[in-house]
Amino acid sequence: MDTWDPAGVKIEPGHIRYKPLSRGFNPRWTSTPDYIRVVSTPDEARNALREAVRESADPARRRITVRSGGHCYEDFVCSPDVRVIIDVGLMNRIYLDPAMDAVCVEAGATNGDLNGKLAGKLGLLLPGGSCPGVGVGGHISGGGFGLFSRQHGLTVDYLYAVEVAVVTRNKEVRLVTATRDDEGDLGDLWWAHTGGGGGNFGIVTRYWFRDLPSVPSAIVRSEAGWAWKNLSESDFRTLVGNFCSFFDEHRGDTKTKKDPFAALFGILLLTHNSRANIGLIAHIDADVPDAEIRVADFIAAVDDGVGAPLADLEEDYGDHPLLVGSKDATVIGWELMENRPPVPVNQEAGKYKSAYMRKPLPDDQVTALWEGLREPVKGVRKAVVQIDSYGSAVNRVETGETAVPQRDSILKLQHQVYWPNDTDGSDHIDWLRRLYKDMYTDTGGVPVSDETTDGCYISYPDVDLSSDEWNESGVPWSTLYYGGDYPRLQQVKARWDPNNVFFHQQSIEPLRPET
Repeated sequence: MDTWDPAGVKIEPGHIRYKPLSRGFNPRWTSTPDYIRVVSTPDEARNALREAVRESADPARRRITVRSGGHCYEDFVCSPDVRVIIDVGLMNRIYLDPAMDAVCVEAGATNGDLNGKLAGKLGLLLPGGSCPGVGVGGHISGGGFGLFSRQHGLTVDYLYAVEVAVVTRNKEVRLVTATRDDEGDLGDLWWAHTGGGGGNFGIVTRYWFRDLPSVPSAIVRSEAGWAWKNLSESDFRTLVGNFCSFFDEHRGDTKTKKDPFAALFGILLLTHNSRANIGLIAHIDADVPDAEIRVADFIAAVDDGVGAPLADLEEDYGDHPLLVGSKDATVIGWELMENRPPVPVNQEAGKYKSAYMRKPLPDDQVTALWEGLREPVKGVRKAVVQIDSYGSAVNRVETGETAVPQRDSILKLQHQVYWPNDTDGSDHIDWLRRLYKDMYTDTGGVPVSDETTDGCYISYPDVDLSSDEWNESGVPWSTLYYGGDYPRLQQVKARWDPNNVFFHQQSIEPLRPET
């Protein structure tokens, strides 16, 4: 049995838990740290960080990283140069905090905990992601979004305060609480955690939220799709155009118009044609007036003019376990909808990319999708370009109020490919890179901020954005993620992590001395 330590439980090589705790959910990323600290309280997190900072370190292996849910898409947490991992997974309480007049969510909680405790016990909703294993420590700080975001906005739109273990210039470690009401340095620290990404400024230990919406009594949801074998290129262009145009038209409530579809969230799953179907999901709060009618109208609008028949789906997509069922709108109980098991770790490796859209996908991007998704491959390729609806309540917040600069987009894309963990995967990665570059070829292979696209999502990190081979736009990765907010984030970094203790391939870069 592990003995108590003021810096948490220490897991060293040879321990039965060492291997699973030194790898990410994506089995591409592994590490061999000197040790792992599993902490249960903010004080333990502070003490663990103090110990790690004070130790002498090999310059080639000096990284100290933080693990919440372990779902980082790149090697920012687990890689060969990591010396210490501080795991906050046991710090997962969710409770009402009278002293703060807010709901406290500890950084080790997961989306599954939010559904079970915040929603199930307190009856409150944080409009974040639906993957149950994702840790809130990184999800929230990246500006998390989910199925309720068109209705209620982003997670960070409700963030009142954040507690962070930070390292001072003289390498002292202290816990700092920054609130939305603070000004100056503390106000900047709060702001940086509203979209500036995790692992940049310190170890987040706790978040506090105010004015959270209530959980709906039920969900109206429909899942359906079109069989690839029945789709012509004209059908494909029509359904993609219909989906995009729907959310262009229904951007959300305005001062002069109440949009009846403001709360509806839609997902279009453009799979590789080695799969059976292209999928469509519709999701809305059942308490919204005429919710079932809204879902039916949305499905009809996307299907309008598509020659291939709309039908129930023929297969289960592992990363969307509920994507089976009927094209008819169905009222689903809250627990049935949200409390679903995570996909087992270490089964498949993956690569991901992203893009924000201010307008519907132009014809050349749809062409690139059609050609890329039909590219012949050996065997089944598990790949999808997932188009999520955006806008509505997300866009009620002005750019600059949080560190999420993309506040006028209508869609968010996630490009994904998976392969068995025991295989190489290089051909899969190459395929995704080429598809992505072909989609954004007019802007150097990446979705630069212009009238159509608006950069990338920091919580879907992609190190290719730092590569001259895959990003020929001349626009740096930092601008693609953070837009005009990046200089302010660098100032926060200089103030709160002056020694650059927390760094990875795409961490906030220290300010360069003026010459």
